[in-house]
Amino acid sequence: MKPQPTTARRLLAYALVYKYRILGSLLVLCCAVGAELGGPFIIKTIIDKHLTPDTGNLAPVFTLLAIYIGLLLIAGVSNFTQSYTLQSTALQIIKNMRMDLMRHIQRIPLRYFDNTPIGQVVSRIANDTEAIRDLFMSFMATFIVSFIQLAGIFVALFILDARLASYVLVLPPLFAIIMYVHLKYSKKYIAVMRARLSDMNAMINESIVVMPIIQAFRREKVTLEEFGVLNEDRYVNQVKQFRVFSLSSRNIVGTIGSLVTAYVIWYFGNQSLLEASISFGVFYAFIDYLGRIFNPIIGIFDQLTNAQRAFVSAEKVFVILDLEGKEVEEADKVKRPEGIVKFDDVTFAYNDGDNVLKGINFEARKGETVALVGHTGSGKSSIINLLLGFYEPGSGSITVDGTDIRTISKQALRKHMGIVLQDPYLFAGDIKFNVSLYNKDISLEQVKKALSDVGASAFIEQLPNGYDEQVVERGSTLSSGQRQLISFARALAFDPSILILDEATASIDSETEGLIQQALKVVSEGRTTLIIAHRLSTIRDANQILVLHRGEIVERGNHDQLMALGGRYFKMYQLQKGEKASLPV
Repeated sequence: MKPQPTTARRLLAYALVYKYRILGSLLVLCCAVGAELGGPFIIKTIIDKHLTPDTGNLAPVFTLLAIYIGLLLIAGVSNFTQSYTLQSTALQIIKNMRMDLMRHIQRIPLRYFDNTPIGQVVSRIANDTEAIRDLFMSFMATFIVSFIQLAGIFVALFILDARLASYVLVLPPLFAIIMYVHLKYSKKYIAVMRARLSDMNAMINESIVVMPIIQAFRREKVTLEEFGVLNEDRYVNQVKQFRVFSLSSRNIVGTIGSLVTAYVIWYFGNQSLLEASISFGVFYAFIDYLGRIFNPIIGIFDQLTNAQRAFVSAEKVFVILDLEGKEVEEADKVKRPEGIVKFDDVTFAYNDGDNVLKGINFEARKGETVALVGHTGSGKSSIINLLLGFYEPGSGSITVDGTDIRTISKQALRKHMGIVLQDPYLFAGDIKFNVSLYNKDISLEQVKKALSDVGASAFIEQLPNGYDEQVVERGSTLSSGQRQLISFARALAFDPSILILDEATASIDSETEGLIQQALKVVSEGRTTLIIAHRLSTIRDANQILVLHRGEIVERGNHDQLMALGGRYFKMYQLQKGEKASLPV
């Protein structure tokens, strides 16, 4: 694998997209700094040349004051312009980064999400990108501004008094050492803080999703204690980091600033005021510029924490962006397949060396219904995951119409597939949207027909807003059976060549199941249908039933053939009918 650029270089690459806007704002910034630094020189001139006792003409004074006010106005307008430009550029950069991250997440294989808590992924997109925004804002709006201001101040100091200005040159290296120590000791605390924030987000997400289980098993106190441990660890590290910041930022800068200012006053008082070798104007200007040195330094210190937090967050974001993904390709012009599905000696493992499928062979032809049955963990869902291209088989091949699906883009593969899951998921939006998913090729009439075919139109038309009824939080206001019917209609509205039902009737009542069975007889006509079922009564009419056990097909045939065989399927059917039977191990 090609080594990735450093985090700093990758952040710089995002900034360079807007290099002309940034350079333009920096030119405006230079105008602002120049206007600000010109003020003390004007006041110095007024003090030295126009405020002596023998001066009677004040016209030059008013002229200089007018110039001074003009410089202040220029500085104000320039500061606003550069600040607005840099801040808006920073927001644009983060918008692009967030879109890149979201776009890449769509390309990452599902295997990554199997091992990563959802809350952590959400934290990367929401929290970590916001922290990076602070970096661009603080770096461009504070660091660069501060360095330009410092450069201008030192130029002014050397113009006023080169000897004393040379003494002040010791300040930048001194503050650089202090910054290095600050960064060294605070980075580890910030890394822990960001990690704990990610863990807390993951736990909050999980707790909300499974809140009924937490309350049913009275785990509220235990969950709160687990969250408290994470929260306390983040608090402790946050306090330690703040302690480092307090000691090394305004505190030490202010102390050094006061000592340097006292030395300058002593220097001028001892050598200049008594000997009258340096004017009062120079004295005023030098003290004014010296006081301005410490504001940029303090600004840099104040932003160091944000910068470190942003770098830690950027590293986590780039870890996701570095994951190998596959491009989301267009599939608009994909020819509709016949739907002939064939598994040829397929072996698959989620973890190396632990095969969950072993030598799977079967073929489902157009218009046929193939049912997969077996106990939990026998490999039924794994077959569906492979067919949908969520995972790649370890060996063997899976073909659709004779074409290996590994040679087909995932979007083209799934374009003519419809799937209904055991736990139906409804999106936030109205009912008609949950069926069409904003597909322009699916009209409202087609949506209504699909809902009617699965028997859902009866209860939908009784809702206050009918097909415009809003679905909230995964459809929690609807019953499980109603949600399942809508998800059936969604699959049917897309008119798939291959229809996949993954335990689709497991969570509905017998009456609703009867409606779906009747609808399926109509919609499966001319389609290849694969059904995962625990309720064996729902697959009696299947053309082929595959009985899986420990990742292998141990029996195959239709219902009557398998019942006559008297094997594992027969035992499972007897158990569900309530008759005494025992399954072979």
